Order: sequence, then structure tokens, then C-alpha cells
Amino acid sequence: MPAPARPAGPWRKAGRTLLRNRSAMAALGVLVCMTIACLLAPLYAHDVARVDPFTSNVAGSIMLDGHEVDIMQPNDNPLHLGLSPIGPTGHAAYLLGADSQGRDVAARLLYGGRNSLLISACAAVLCLLLAATAGIAAGFFGGLVDTVLSRLMDIMWAVPVYLFAISLSIVTVSQGLKLGPFVIEADNLLIPIVIIALVYVPYAARPIRGRVLALRQAEFVTAARCLGVPRWRIVLFDILPNVMTTLVVLGPLLMALALLAESALSFLSIGVQAPAASWGTIIQDGEGLIYTRPMVAVAPGLAIVIVVLALNILGDGLRDALDVRDAARRSS
Repeated sequence: MPAPARPAGPWRKAGRTLLRNRSAMAALGVLVCMTIACLLAPLYAHDVARVDPFTSNVAGSIMLDGHEVDIMQPNDNPLHLGLSPIGPTGHAAYLLGADSQGRDVAARLLYGGRNSLLISACAAVLCLLLAATAGIAAGFFGGLVDTVLSRLMDIMWAVPVYLFAISLSIVTVSQGLKLGPFVIEADNLLIPIVIIALVYVPYAARPIRGRVLALRQAEFVTAARCLGVPRWRIVLFDILPNVMTTLVVLGPLLMALALLAESALSFLSIGVQAPAASWGTIIQDGEGLIYTRPMVAVAPGLAIVIVVLALNILGDGLRDALDVRDAARRSS
């Protein structure tokens, strides 16, 4: 007689529910495609477009349909005063045109996406680690620990996110970041990652603390306490697994917020530093060309919109898949 099949666990049920969510799967597909395209930036720049996206090329030219075309061309005003970069060519080289320094916008868009996605993903993970530590400690231990951590979160919550991030960025960009014997230079990507993670900790710590407060009164936690189980085992084996759903749902949403924050800081020149690029720095490069070559600023702006929208849709799908009340409602 064959053994009865084991019932599917909650994570497997959530995975099946998520796979049936077409919007979430489409959003995940968009994110995967964007990530792969950005990872292939060196291949596109060196083997397809054959350009160096980090070197000024204002005096250069390219071959289009058998004709040599200057990258910087006379303006379209009646006197033809000044020069404007070449617009979208529709060819592999300078597909989206050039910026004010004659650099390929499409290649820089892919390279900038690597930094923007890396910073936002790492900042979201670091923020979740810090928020989980603070939220679990405040909710589980209570008392003085909860009071100190909650008041600290309230202080950080009271300061506007971008004002807090700008203040930290200005200090670190001018002096770098010194952590005891370790010194992080101003152009290191760790600086925007740490700054963005810190400013969003209160937004993630509050729901985690609320979830832990509810779990602390649960019967299985009370039983573990009565049996004399050490607190650290209760936190690791009873509290943390039940908080993981909250962390998973918060992940895409925090990454979307981190991407917007990184783009804003880089646009203000206090995020990613030259010669590195990000979507925010490319938008800054196209600010002065918005009327003549709008694609320089529009392309990274569209990339940010697409990724943030996909992350929000994926986050909604994860929330629906992991929500116990929704799962019970669907099964009834």
C-alpha cells in the first residue's frame, strides 16, 4: 500500500498561489529580463556597440549607412550655434544617442542599471536585517529594550527620508566613512547602500515589531517558556520563522523605495560617484539636454518606472500568496 502523500507546507502553497498570479509572474519576468540585460552590459558595450561608455568622445564620429557622422552636431537653431549630441540612431552603436560628452546612452543605461539594481537590492537586504534585529528585540524582550528602540525609531521616523539621506550622504561623500580601523572611500558603493538601508529601517521595523508582539502571546511561545526553553532558541526557532513571511513581503517594496532613493541621491551628485554611473546620474547628465535630446533623461527614467512598478506588483503578489487569511478564504 503506497504511503499517503505528505501535505504541502505553507511555503509550497504560497509558491503555487504565486505561480497562479499572472501579474506577479509577469512582473518577475520583467525584473529578470532587466537584471540579465544589465549584467550583459560589458558584452553589449564592447562586442555589439563597440564603444567605451565611460570615456568622453566629443570629437569622435561613427559610420551610419556608409556615411561618417560626427557624434556632436550643430544645433538646429537658425544660426546653428553650439553643438548637440547625436540622437537615437536605430543602430547598435549609439542606439539611444549620445550624452553631452559623446558617450553612448544605451551602454551607460545598462552599466548604470547594474549599480542601481545592486545598490537597491543590497540596501533592501541590509535594511531587513537591521529592521528584523530591532523589531524582534523590541517586540520580544519588551520593557526597557522596547522603549529605547521604539523611541529611537520614532526619532528616525520624524525626520523626512530624503532629508535624512541627503544629510548622511553629504557627510560621507566629503569625508568617506570611517568604522574604526576600516575606511570606506567616498566613491565606494557601500556608502549609498548603508545610507539607504539606515533611513528605511523604521519603516520596516514597525510592522516586524507588531508581528512579534502578537507572536509573543501565542500558545506555542508560552509553552516553550513554561518548558524552560532559552530565549535565544525561542527567537531563532519560534519567532523568526513566523516573521519570515513579513520579511519576504517587505523585500520588494523596500527595494523599490531604495531604488528611488538611490536615483534621487545620484541625481543630486551625492550618491554614486564618477566615473561609475547609475540611472540617477544619467538623468542628471540629460537634464541640460531635455529639450534637444530628451532620450538621455527619458530612458533611465522609464527604466526606473518599469522596475519600481514591477517590484510593487511582485510585492502585492507575495503579500496575497503569504497572507494566511487570504489562503483560508480561498480554500473555503
